[in-house]
Amino acid sequence: MPQKVDTPAVSDGAPAESSGVKSARRAVDLIETFAANDVWLSLSDLHARTGFPRSSLHGLLRTLLEAGWLEADANTARYRLGVRALICGTAYLDRDAVVPFATEALERIREKTGFTAHFARRNGTEVVYLETRESQRSTHLVSRVGRTLPAHATALGKALLAELTHDEIEALMPASLTALTPNTITTLEGLHAECAATRERGYAAEVEEGTLGVRCVAAVIPYRIPGTDAISCSMPIAQVTDADAQRVGELLAETTAELGRQLRRAGIR
Repeated sequence: MPQKVDTPAVSDGAPAESSGVKSARRAVDLIETFAANDVWLSLSDLHARTGFPRSSLHGLLRTLLEAGWLEADANTARYRLGVRALICGTAYLDRDAVVPFATEALERIREKTGFTAHFARRNGTEVVYLETRESQRSTHLVSRVGRTLPAHATALGKALLAELTHDEIEALMPASLTALTPNTITTLEGLHAECAATRERGYAAEVEEGTLGVRCVAAVIPYRIPGTDAISCSMPIAQVTDADAQRVGELLAETTAELGRQLRRAGIR
């Protein structure tokens, strides 16, 4: 369950936040609370999750509802994210110059491997999925676009963390890492070892660390320093050998290297 949100103090020397700044910060925190929960939430639920006064929540919910950022169930007095969240999220992708190039690369990877391919970006300690091309053999045709996972538990994340120095990883990551499966790395020592192996190999790999029954390989797109974006391939554990995974990892390394050259030639940074 998300922790209560502490509203930060103003950093410009003002003795206290103006009510407008505080309301804006709380509105953002409220939207992020809805994004982090996949259920309808009542005022009481939101009070428990955020710690905001009920009187403030009433006004914030009404404002966000009127603006289309929330939807309400009149029968239960509960709320969830509204269509404006989707519109703004889609606008982010529409305006990202990298996405069309990455999408073409995902199509090629899926065609050559037959497996699902993902394009993602690191956001702090998480990776955000920006585009997915699902395998035609998949039994769960659900796009991951817009979803996040802990960077340490994914091949995508490990590929991107390997772009950082030892000290940068230490400063970024918590000492104890959350386990998504029994195979997830949960120590910084283990993560550093994985990042070192990734740099040596040229691609990252994980076996059932993010999802049971699935193994992944991933490679960074080298058009920024340090790299911010990566592409991965997800494979059912029962359908691939270690040698198969290695071949796919090497294909990803080649594909992302070419994609990085394309982006640099196009002046995209």
